[in-house]
Amino acid sequence: MATALNSKGSQVIPSAEELIERARAMVPALKARAAQATAECKVPDETIAEMQAAGFFRILQPKRWGGYEMHPNVFFEVQKLLAQGCMSTGWVYGVVGGHPYELALFHNQAQVDVWGEDDSILVSSSYQPVGKVERAEGGFYLSGRWGFSSGSEHCQWVLLGAMIPPLNAGDPPDMRTFLVPRSDYAIDRTWDVFGLQGTGSHDIIVERAFVPDYRTHKSSDGFLCTNPGQKENDAPLFRLPWAQVFLRLVSSSALGGTRAAIDAALQITKDRVSTNTGKASKSDPVLLNAIAKAYAQLDEMELTLRRNFDDLIAIAETGEPIPMDKRTLYRFQSASVVRRCADLVDDLMPLLGGRAIYNSSPIVQPWLDLNAARAHVANDPNNMGPDLTNGLMGEGPSFFFL
Repeated sequence: MATALNSKGSQVIPSAEELIERARAMVPALKARAAQATAECKVPDETIAEMQAAGFFRILQPKRWGGYEMHPNVFFEVQKLLAQGCMSTGWVYGVVGGHPYELALFHNQAQVDVWGEDDSILVSSSYQPVGKVERAEGGFYLSGRWGFSSGSEHCQWVLLGAMIPPLNAGDPPDMRTFLVPRSDYAIDRTWDVFGLQGTGSHDIIVERAFVPDYRTHKSSDGFLCTNPGQKENDAPLFRLPWAQVFLRLVSSSALGGTRAAIDAALQITKDRVSTNTGKASKSDPVLLNAIAKAYAQLDEMELTLRRNFDDLIAIAETGEPIPMDKRTLYRFQSASVVRRCADLVDDLMPLLGGRAIYNSSPIVQPWLDLNAARAHVANDPNNMGPDLTNGLMGEGPSFFFL
């Protein structure tokens, strides 16, 4: 897919408002296709094509590769709307649509390999550090099986995590992400789950594929913001710690899923009357308060996360490093979102009566999706809290996932 150009040959970049309105306009179609995505364990091809045509995958892509280099909050607003229509779609968009950001941090030649002939190529991932790595001249041989590669069937490359064995005993570990082309891996359709079925997060199998050194990204570079790709992609956007971006990619779809669940609860509440007690749900103060709590806390989370990235970008624009106390706080807040959202919707379910438990109920799929999303390691605040608290006590962070 070629980059859109105007009559003068310049790139056409839509405004943030245009992109957000395009996403909002897609919500009815996504709702209509949600059952298909669930049944096929895959976001429908037409949905991916429509997101491509709308420019959504270019929001965090470098301008030099046909992207828009926009504020991350534009990306997250689009993601939330897509997830409101179908949380699996929002999840896949978050992950796959966020990878142009990480690819921009790789050595320039890696970017050429992926986008040199087609700047619309998509990339999936699995960052589990489970790969077997052998050192070789100019790079490494990589082997292994990785799970949870969301949207993999729509992608021509994959990012895979692995630990490189130290050359000398006692040396620190070298965790890297390896960029591998579709010709060097197989997809095993193993995704059989109770929620987020449409993400198609299948297994990736690699059998001793050679990966040049320039097609690897060091976790330490992502942490220190010393990425080789920042030489060519020097906008403030690409000075953010990679993990701060990644954490939001896998939490923000929950905000849209929760919005869909609240809308469904309101729909049921408006006209439900218990066949056992004869009481109308809209007269139940416990249910009404549960909906109010979910609505208000969702608003609070959205405002907090929007503020966080406004702050991160403002600091990046000064050229100063982002303080560690902000990184640990923002990381913890992002990691808390999914579990908070799932708890809020869990509280609604027993109050909505028997109508809500049918698979045809509009609240069931968002409820299942939210509970499935809790399983992602980045959505467990218990993994993030110790660094925040240790920082408050004057101690340093324990690992690079910041």
